[in-house]
Amino acid sequence: MILIDKALQKRQKEGNPIRVGIVGVGAMGAGIINQIMLHTSGMEVNAIYNRHPEKGLNILSKIGASLNNILDDDRQRFREGHIRLTGNLEVFLETPNDIVVEATGSISFGLQLCKSAFEYGKHVLSFNAELDATFGPYLKKLAKSKGVIYSGSDGDQPGVIMNLYRYVKNIGLKPLVCGNIKGLQDRYRNPATQQQYAATYGLSPEMATSFADGTKISFEQATVANATGMRVNKRGMNGFSFHGHIDKAVDFYDFNELRKGDGIVDYFVGAQPAPGVFVYAYSEDPLVKHHLNYYKLGHGPIYSFYTPYHLCIFEVPISICRIVDFEDIIIEPKSGISVEVITMAKTALFEGTVLDGIGGYHTYGVCENSELARLGKLLPMGLAQGCRLIRDISQDQPILISDVEVLDEDLFNTYELQFSLNIVGG
Repeated sequence: MILIDKALQKRQKEGNPIRVGIVGVGAMGAGIINQIMLHTSGMEVNAIYNRHPEKGLNILSKIGASLNNILDDDRQRFREGHIRLTGNLEVFLETPNDIVVEATGSISFGLQLCKSAFEYGKHVLSFNAELDATFGPYLKKLAKSKGVIYSGSDGDQPGVIMNLYRYVKNIGLKPLVCGNIKGLQDRYRNPATQQQYAATYGLSPEMATSFADGTKISFEQATVANATGMRVNKRGMNGFSFHGHIDKAVDFYDFNELRKGDGIVDYFVGAQPAPGVFVYAYSEDPLVKHHLNYYKLGHGPIYSFYTPYHLCIFEVPISICRIVDFEDIIIEPKSGISVEVITMAKTALFEGTVLDGIGGYHTYGVCENSELARLGKLLPMGLAQGCRLIRDISQDQPILISDVEVLDEDLFNTYELQFSLNIVGG
């Protein structure tokens, strides 16, 4: 937040706000709109896209936006100080703004949105870990070719982990584990079991299911792995159950082994502080170890760093300013896909079943190192929705690409294209 608050105050004083377009007005999109319009200086929402624009109108009404400043007729010429509300993506993208926030959670639509936004010369901030883990390298390269930025967001766990990762590296330590802390893990949760929880917090049952069944954390940690070059040390990660403080969990790992590589991504279930993130890092420098011990981080050589929360929508405006004013990318792939999210059968599935995708009744996603996923020809979770099974699959069995009829060939071809691209930089 340091520097960001001053930059936004300066914009506010000069009457030069960062202009933001929001795509998707579900739970996250609505919260981002509220945070920018009511609580962020030097920034404004000037365009909202949703398939059903009336949902956007409902949100704007709730936060007290003047209906006279809402342009809900696509034929009206855009005027500064107004908000374009539309279900027409081209009209949305023609609105003059500085950055687009993708908050739909849809992989196929998110991919098309990003490609179109880049063509219009717009930065894209993605609040869509599923999209980032599936198509991040491709979108990074495409954005750079158009002279714009594609980045994940602070506030969601991958962005918060990357803030901590960058901090730890900057003070001279080597990160060995980038981790996430969960309160619950049950592979077999589904939209029916999660319906009440979802209603309580204004989420879709599918979103709530993806949190509980491990798919969401798999996409998040795959995104972190791809940003750092880290890997997983087993399919699905370790997911240790531990009910103490994360500082006390370092003995779960063989750090001599981890030091040989670039480290791993992982998570704990039940640890504290929840729902935080952590980085375990290493140093053998005697003076570093002396001072870290003096500052109460222990004798080393392994040190625990953590952030006790992730505040999602509250930190999106910070990310927007980092990108627009400082060209500071929060999280992007380092050099390609290091870890993929593969598709596992949540229950016994039968020939002819059309897979319902993320957070559904049929499947859950787990992390696997990319070379093993590709060697085994495993179906990427981000491409599973709509595929039709051509054979029976047992519960907890990985689904292969050869087990399905592919619905969207273009989506699969774009995914495969990433493995032939020369994607560098981080």
